[in-house]
Amino acid sequence: MSRSRSENDRARNKGPAPACATAWPTLLWLELANAPAMPVPDVLPGLAEVEAAAERIAGQLVDTPCLESRTLGEILGCRLWLKFENLQYTASFKERGALNRLLLMPPEQRGKGVVAMSAGNHAQGLAYHARRLGVPATIVMPLSTPFVKIDNTEKLGAEVVLAGETVDEAAAEARAICARSGRTFVHPFDDPAIVAGQGTIALEMLRAVPDLEVLIVPIGGGGLVGGIALVAKTLRPEIEVVGVQAAGYPGVPHALGLLPRVPGWPTIADGIAVKTPGPLTIALIRRFVDAVALVDEPAIERAVVLLLEIEKTVSEGAGAVGIAALACFRDRFAGRKVGVVLSGGNIDGRLLSGVILRGLVRSDRMVRLRVAVADSPGGLALATAAIAGARGNIVDVVHQRAFSRGSARQADVDFTIETRNREHAAAIEARLVEAGLSVEWLEPKSDHKH
Repeated sequence: MSRSRSENDRARNKGPAPACATAWPTLLWLELANAPAMPVPDVLPGLAEVEAAAERIAGQLVDTPCLESRTLGEILGCRLWLKFENLQYTASFKERGALNRLLLMPPEQRGKGVVAMSAGNHAQGLAYHARRLGVPATIVMPLSTPFVKIDNTEKLGAEVVLAGETVDEAAAEARAICARSGRTFVHPFDDPAIVAGQGTIALEMLRAVPDLEVLIVPIGGGGLVGGIALVAKTLRPEIEVVGVQAAGYPGVPHALGLLPRVPGWPTIADGIAVKTPGPLTIALIRRFVDAVALVDEPAIERAVVLLLEIEKTVSEGAGAVGIAALACFRDRFAGRKVGVVLSGGNIDGRLLSGVILRGLVRSDRMVRLRVAVADSPGGLALATAAIAGARGNIVDVVHQRAFSRGSARQADVDFTIETRNREHAAAIEARLVEAGLSVEWLEPKSDHKH
């Protein structure tokens, strides 16, 4: 079920509505304080394990910067620091946990090799560091995995096996390979060593900015937020930790009994499109995370564009959800010192170009106007002259006679026009009207957009 843009805007203005299993996913803020208690696994990692992981992996991956973004902070109404994990060699935080897990393995275990199931960042992080350490690596990917991800993983030295229609089916094949070969299975998130490796991010952020008041972290399987939250709450109990999920994949609220299961909607945040976190990570989330924010697709797309335009940095959808949460729930963070983890930058170029174009449309920097012109010499020239006079740049023109809804003596001309901003788009419309032409917006005007 879809919703109009104006309906979404009204929902945002009034606050998020409860999600349900059949509705299109929307914005939602969920406090976890009243969630049911969860069993605590015996292998729950702590601060000591994270500090040991930090020493273990030091010097073997990128010490990513944690920098204040003044411009984004002004836009979003807070003081904002960004942790650029998209600057790791494989463009994702996943290297931390993968490397820590490999380094904890005895030499004879490493010699037999490792196996993982992954369709993306975990595959590349594990493959890269396994090759560095001379560890044979096999990555099982679903049959539907994009060719570019398969190629990138193979280039990093891993053997790729395609099996199953889903990640769960790929995981079954990965465990079967381990059973046959004696290799070690490396889980992407539900592993104490993986969690400890990801938690090193919090040590670095709090060392760079000791007085942060809020940490905002993406949640997929929960290894990243679990590691960060346990460190932050142990060192600074008063700090607020907020996890962010794509609204179409609210795995944590479902696991905690706060929402019904949803079928899983299409999302550009594929890196966090995980239906169910593990027993270890959900226990960490329940214990250390204060709230979970669900953000919708338009918000994630806007966040990707904001990071590109303001910070000149490329973030995948999963990496940008923290910025999306800041924009959607800005009153909760107003004036506070906020740290956001940009968890990765692996976004397909074709998808990124589509997100950029959609961002131009949403901000009225690319508009489509249908103009009724006289179907006679000079009719089209009158319209193009008016657009040029208002300094609009015509990107595309579709001239229609048969499908025109006006007089047979008229033709509809659909103009795609590049503009400076919403005000400029309105000025172009006014110039066309002044020329005596009828104008219809094929996208809602800016006052209907969020």
